[in-house]
Amino acid sequence: MNWDWEKLQQKQKERSAGSGGMTPPQMDEVIDKFKEFKVPGGWALMLLAGVVLYFVSSMVYTVDVNEVGVVQRFGKYVRTENPGLNFKLPAGVEKVTKVKTLRVYKEEFGLASNQSGSSRLASGNQGMDESLMLTGDLNVGVVPWIVQYRIKDPYDYLFRVKDVTQFLRDMSEASMRLVVGDRSINQVISNREEIADTAKIWLQKELDAAQTGIEIDTVELGNTNVPEPVQDSFNKVNQAVQEKEKLIYEAMEEKNRVIPRAKGEAEQTIKSAEGYATERVNEAKGDASRFISQYEEYAKAKDVTRRRLYLEMVKLVFPNLGELYIIDSDQKNVLPLLNLGEKWGLQK
Repeated sequence: MNWDWEKLQQKQKERSAGSGGMTPPQMDEVIDKFKEFKVPGGWALMLLAGVVLYFVSSMVYTVDVNEVGVVQRFGKYVRTENPGLNFKLPAGVEKVTKVKTLRVYKEEFGLASNQSGSSRLASGNQGMDESLMLTGDLNVGVVPWIVQYRIKDPYDYLFRVKDVTQFLRDMSEASMRLVVGDRSINQVISNREEIADTAKIWLQKELDAAQTGIEIDTVELGNTNVPEPVQDSFNKVNQAVQEKEKLIYEAMEEKNRVIPRAKGEAEQTIKSAEGYATERVNEAKGDASRFISQYEEYAKAKDVTRRRLYLEMVKLVFPNLGELYIIDSDQKNVLPLLNLGEKWGLQK
């Protein structure tokens, strides 16, 4: 849509005539007037006003909810301020250092970083020296780990140790090497949680002794292993150890099966022998008792006892003799006696 510039200019003239012929000042005119405006000692006053404004603004500060403010006066600690709006003396007199007490900090050891800058718990080339550790059985293991901590005492954290972060890293590495050095490589690979808990206890003890103001939250171990050049050999050794343990287990199983059976058989044989010995002893005692009783009866009546013993013996012996023929010594012909049994109804 095209504008009618002539009508627009005519309206502006009418407005100017209605307002007494006065037109509003243009921007260029305002800038020119400002340049011409001069204040006695102007730049000095402006500088003084800026300094005063700076000092006044430095007296007010805000502490977030997850931090505290540590105030120093001429470098000396004076107080700790809680979250909220706070006031202090101007800059140069008092200084505020904000410490995040609720934030969880993290230090990584022997980790491989990806392109996004984050880290993962896996052994890599970066930090390999600090993750290489000598185990108790004189093997070398790759032990990456992470330490997460909080600041529990801002004063100790800021003023007790010169470089508290480096001190934390040194003590963490020393504690981990101490714990790993007391265990075999197999224990280091399989008992990661137990090693992490023990290292956490040792590390917290050292940090408290140095008054660092740090509280360890967690210690987490990554994928512990042996260095890559010896992994194949290590796997073969583990396989051989497993086969050895398997053979030992099978031998123990066979031992547990054979030995109880042999003990049972031996116990049975011993019991049988003891029973046989008891039987023979009792039998001998019975025979001795019977002989003694017979002797006593024989002593009382020798003829009667002798005859009774004779008859009892005959009674025992004769049934076992079978057929018996008694022939007179004067008998000359034995043929009539061949059918003796049939005649008398005797059976052979």
